[in-house]
Amino acid sequence: MSIFYNLLRYFQKRGYYVCQRIADRMGIRAKVVRTTFMYLTFVTLGFGFALYLFLAFWMRIKDLVYTKRSSVFDL
Repeated sequence: MSIFYNLLRYFQKRGYYVCQRIADRMGIRAKVVRTTFMYLTFVTLGFGFALYLFLAFWMRIKDLVYTKRSSVFDL
């Protein structure tokens, strides 16, 4: 049973970060973004979840491509 909770904790820790970044970008609370995704998922039978996964994938790719370097010597 602890494997299930460890997996759940992993997804909560990594998954909520997507909503937090979207909320920071839009200037609203992360709770509003999370509930919007939940309602969108229930209403459209999975479209909100697919959109969430797409945004998570897109942010991951953006982070890999655009890395911030602190100095010239980090190249």
